[in-house]
Amino acid sequence: MADAGVAGESGAAKPAPGAFGLPLAGTADIERVTQRRDRLLAALTLTAGLGVAIGAPFALKAGAEFFLPTTAALVIAVALVPVLEWLERRGLPAGLASLTCVLTVLVAANVALAAIVVPAISFFRLLPDRIARIQHNLAPLVELYGTLVRYANRTVSRLATMPVHQTPATPVTPPSSILELIATSAPAAILQLFFGILVVYFFLAGWTRLRQRAITGRSSFGGAMATARVIQEMVDDVSAYLGTITLINLTLGAIVAAVLWLIGMPFPLMWGGVVALLNYVPYLGPFLAAFLMALGGLMTFSELWWAMVPPAVMVGCHLVEANVVTPMIVGRRLTINPVLILISLSFWGWVWGTGGVLLAVPLLIILQTLVGAAGKPDIAGFLFEQGTLVRREGR
Repeated sequence: MADAGVAGESGAAKPAPGAFGLPLAGTADIERVTQRRDRLLAALTLTAGLGVAIGAPFALKAGAEFFLPTTAALVIAVALVPVLEWLERRGLPAGLASLTCVLTVLVAANVALAAIVVPAISFFRLLPDRIARIQHNLAPLVELYGTLVRYANRTVSRLATMPVHQTPATPVTPPSSILELIATSAPAAILQLFFGILVVYFFLAGWTRLRQRAITGRSSFGGAMATARVIQEMVDDVSAYLGTITLINLTLGAIVAAVLWLIGMPFPLMWGGVVALLNYVPYLGPFLAAFLMALGGLMTFSELWWAMVPPAVMVGCHLVEANVVTPMIVGRRLTINPVLILISLSFWGWVWGTGGVLLAVPLLIILQTLVGAAGKPDIAGFLFEQGTLVRREGR
């Protein structure tokens, strides 16, 4: 009986034989193999992602002629999605609604550029004739600066023991005609603009199908819901930021233009447009706008204190906007760490120059939305629709 009991226990412990007499794997073994496979896939994904993250900035910088207009067009298109959906709900077909959005943006951009560029050319053509007035206004500062420069030159000449050898500059051959200048510069800009317009139009025209494919292409209901949530949050955040900031900047520019008109500053609409445009660049844009308005004040007014009124007005309005209006309207939802903003400005400015600086904050919002939805650090888990990097409960 004892032998039979031992035999029964040992027989119960053995798994049932499968094909060719081999034992079948238990559920626990299958789960361990699946978990190892998922972790291996996650590790490979993260390794490849690290390599892409290291090489992507240099590729983006080298291919700026393609990536910059494409990225700008996609950001604009994402911001226009709520307008597109509103037009479609009113019965417009997708193609006609997309065309309406594109034409509206083009008209607004042309009006803004005409209000800024044309008066700016006329105003700054007067700069050579206003040099005497600027020198008169800055005479005390120029005299102080000249004294410091002379003192520094005398000090350097006494300390220098060897003559300074200057590297001869390589002469740059200027274009011999306007046709040559247009042939070397204008076609590229025109092609990029046309390409960007096409990207915006076709992105908006195919937005509904693209979103449906992205959601229905997931293999699980949870993955589909997560994808839908990420897409909606990205669209809402980008459109809310650009729409709100555009409204705030236009209001700020209108207030500054009205004050400048009251004090007799020429071309007040131009200066208001400059303030509104540069205010899209956090921290750096307002300083540049204040500098340009100080230069304009020195060109316009004959007294230094009166010439400093325009930049003082701009700085005062900007402080109220940045510390009271924007936090109150935007709220906590789109609050971004200032350090991240500075890093984004520096990075995209290095990659794409002025265009990258203008796109820095919208791209940061998109990245922040994707990372927040994907999880930290479960990005690979989000890609595979399960938490491959997070220890599951009960294991």
